[in-house]
Amino acid sequence: MAPWWGTRERVSARLRLEVEAMRATFGNTFKLAVPRNGILYWEGTVEINLSSLDDPFHRLRITYPKEYPNRPAEAYVISPKVYSQKHQYEDGQLCLFNPKDGVQYGWNPARSTAVTVAGWAVQWLYAYYTWRVTHEWPGIEERVDPKTPLPRNRWR
Repeated sequence: MAPWWGTRERVSARLRLEVEAMRATFGNTFKLAVPRNGILYWEGTVEINLSSLDDPFHRLRITYPKEYPNRPAEAYVISPKVYSQKHQYEDGQLCLFNPKDGVQYGWNPARSTAVTVAGWAVQWLYAYYTWRVTHEWPGIEERVDPKTPLPRNRWR
């Protein structure tokens, strides 16, 4: 069975939409990579405009899972290394939305694209640096009982 994006010879309409949307929004900031393993990803460098940063440039990777678009694309900060105990998974994936918020405020397979995830990732970086200074993550957070065990798998 061919991957969701088709093949190199016959690219799916969904991937064509993704490429058009990324180009329209980010120009040439992100480049699409098609590795041999068939897991596509976008990688690019964005500038985080904060005077407190020695280096404002951050390399992001937006990875399409095999189940895309039924499962959202994943965002990672490749460099510099950042880590948040609050909104980042152990493998470095950024936690960008609460699935409980539903398709209206979270991932919507019919409308969300890599542009959505890239935009959320940039917002995440600003929230991360705010949290580093204030020790408060900006925005509304779900309150979880600290005794509740964390789920062992996410989206898998």
